[in-house]
Amino acid sequence: MMNDSINNSPKIKLRPSRWRTKEFYFYYFCFCIVVPYMFKVTHDLSKKTHPNYPKYESLLSKGWIFGRQVDNSDAQYGQFRDNIPKLLPLVFTHLIFNKANQHYQWLSSKLKFSLLSSIICILLLHGFSTLKIFFLVSINYIIGRRFKSSKWNPALTWAYNLFVLFINEYYDGYRFEHMFGSAFQWLDQWEGFQARWHILFNFAMLRLISFNMDYYWACNERTNISTVTTRKVKGHEKQVYELPHTDKERVVKPLLDEDYNYFNFLAYVLYTPLLLCGPIITFNDFISQFKYRSKNLTRRYIAFYTIRLIFVILLMEVILHYLYVVAISKAKAWNNDTPLELSMIGYFNLVIIWMKLLIPWRFFRLWSLMDGIWVEENMVRCMSNNFSAQRFWKSWHRTFNRWTIRYIYIPLGGSKYFVYSIWVVFTFVALWHDIELKLLAWGWLICLFLLPEIIASRIFTEKKYGDRSYYRFVCGMGAVVNILMMMIANLVGFAVGLDGIKELLRNIFGTVNGLSFLISVAICLFIAVQIMFEIREEEKRRGDPKWKM
Repeated sequence: MMNDSINNSPKIKLRPSRWRTKEFYFYYFCFCIVVPYMFKVTHDLSKKTHPNYPKYESLLSKGWIFGRQVDNSDAQYGQFRDNIPKLLPLVFTHLIFNKANQHYQWLSSKLKFSLLSSIICILLLHGFSTLKIFFLVSINYIIGRRFKSSKWNPALTWAYNLFVLFINEYYDGYRFEHMFGSAFQWLDQWEGFQARWHILFNFAMLRLISFNMDYYWACNERTNISTVTTRKVKGHEKQVYELPHTDKERVVKPLLDEDYNYFNFLAYVLYTPLLLCGPIITFNDFISQFKYRSKNLTRRYIAFYTIRLIFVILLMEVILHYLYVVAISKAKAWNNDTPLELSMIGYFNLVIIWMKLLIPWRFFRLWSLMDGIWVEENMVRCMSNNFSAQRFWKSWHRTFNRWTIRYIYIPLGGSKYFVYSIWVVFTFVALWHDIELKLLAWGWLICLFLLPEIIASRIFTEKKYGDRSYYRFVCGMGAVVNILMMMIANLVGFAVGLDGIKELLRNIFGTVNGLSFLISVAICLFIAVQIMFEIREEEKRRGDPKWKM
């Protein structure tokens, strides 16, 4: 069906497969040599016999694979990894009681029971800090309900949430003792299992904006999609919510006015499976799924997804036991390392960043799926299978990308003002992650690196030049530059920082060996890009919509 629709479309041109050509057999040969060598170089850096090993040895922990130590030095993933034994009983308890409620009808609706279980979970997680969370989210609700269709609604919503983002960071989550005096010091004693509630509040902030903006658009009826029908129920006319036909309709179709209430608002903001780190779902979509279950949810899909998650966790364990690149970068233990070794430290740091985000997102998404709420996957491509900066952000933190498009990019004018709006989008994204100079530098570097691709893609279009024999190779060279720039930006923001990237660039451009290494890297990346191009073509041939990402 999908293949037929693609074949019949005049806009999509299918090209013959190159997998069995001499050109690609050469690429396979290169892959068989280069990729294993990359792992060897990085593993050699992680041996006890390496001169820099004593500098980062203290960051390693006792492992469980063949007597190897494990690099659990990344605070973000390390916290998740260490808490898996605590999270699993919570997940099973939550799911069992929710299923039991559906069977025995302890509470009249699934949504009510979901809110009750969410309140219990948030009390366990954050203790008396739950009072702070309720206070902050309630003010947001009052803004949305008070100003409704007025332009003051989005203006105050954004101002308030950005203000909360800054003061949460500045006051480090506040203390009852500091706010109300020593008489309330006892409230600070029980902080729950996760004392730093304000770090995780960034995800709640996205849900707060989603509720107010969805309600604002619902009040202004800014959609051409029919939302409700009026039917006679027991002799009285009543508005009835229409069944959405697509996932997109769940997002854009306003709900009934009565659905934008405080009860539903709390159930959405505090929803346990997605509370800690997402993935992100809009308010309209969330409430719609409690009315009509998503057709995407099947037992087979959930079972296969569970197996995939277990496999990725085990793969991450192997990497952390044999490649100590996170500890090396934290200790800056790269004295006398060659440009190749420095680049491998940077590259595998990016791989681990990808996996350390992929695993928690898939874990909490699986929890949500088992609970009956469909939420989109965050990462739909491997980190190493990206050549376009624009497409990279569509497939990286995918639900956040869609959130920024709906609530920032489109309201700022969309593609009409793309060159300007991306600066606003990525400044917000950087500040949302953390209020740090290196993340602002990361956000602005992304914008700067996006501009050449945007300009080139609009001038050097496939429609105009796609049939030329050189087109694929010119695109390949441009993609190599893209990949190098994306790696630099992400290393600055999330791995080695500004100091580390300066050291790396100094070693590459300051020596003859470094420049020859850069040429070798460019050739390897060019080969990898041609494989990526063909993967997209194969997806296009079989009708997989992922080829656009």
